[in-house]
Amino acid sequence: MKILVVDDEPLARDRLLRLLQKLRPEATVLQAGSGEQALIMLAREQPSLLLLDIRMPGLDGIAVAVQLDALPQPPALIFCTAYDEYALEALRHQAVAYLLKPVREAELARALALAGRVNRLQLEALDGALPTGRSQVSSQGHRGVETLPVAEVRCFVAEQKYVNAVAPERELLLPDALKDLECELARDFVRVHRNALVALRHVRRLRRDPDGCWYVELDGVALCPQVSRRHLAEVKARLKSR
Repeated sequence: MKILVVDDEPLARDRLLRLLQKLRPEATVLQAGSGEQALIMLAREQPSLLLLDIRMPGLDGIAVAVQLDALPQPPALIFCTAYDEYALEALRHQAVAYLLKPVREAELARALALAGRVNRLQLEALDGALPTGRSQVSSQGHRGVETLPVAEVRCFVAEQKYVNAVAPERELLLPDALKDLECELARDFVRVHRNALVALRHVRRLRRDPDGCWYVELDGVALCPQVSRRHLAEVKARLKSR
């Protein structure tokens, strides 16, 4: 696996290189200091994943993404930037994730997992068999196996060792890890907080309280998961693009 890190700031590149060495030690990690250099390396090295800054002198990250759109098999794309106002534009270019600097290890790990899933989906789509993820979640309890249709789930909330699937008038504790659910159901769910995913189709609105905190109001349930600052831009962009 080849990963290309593109950023005009050496310190930012070094941070990502250290994180990638820890999270993907088997990968070949390349680096570029400009958009122009990135395009040259893309053509020569053909990486499977691109970690791309947005604001750079000369050819910026959005301009590089435009060039990627024209490729028959573009690499998976993760934007890494200090600015949150480009999230919607990033989604227009099929970015897997939009990470704010300084990039945190846990957030990069989730983004890498999503990127791996995107690549698998692309390969399966070429074979004409694009999967849509499981149609229901299940849990083994004292009453036997209980199931809940994913279409009814409003949100998944991590609670200690379990994940709680919340639906109208019903909840189900799952053995799944939240990050695994996020990877599998990334098309229909968005992470709003380190402990919560919400179903895009069931979001009624975003609400901001007097203290400046944001919450998601969902159809049919009283629970309103909080939206963290680091996830707010991506959540807004995903909702606008529904």
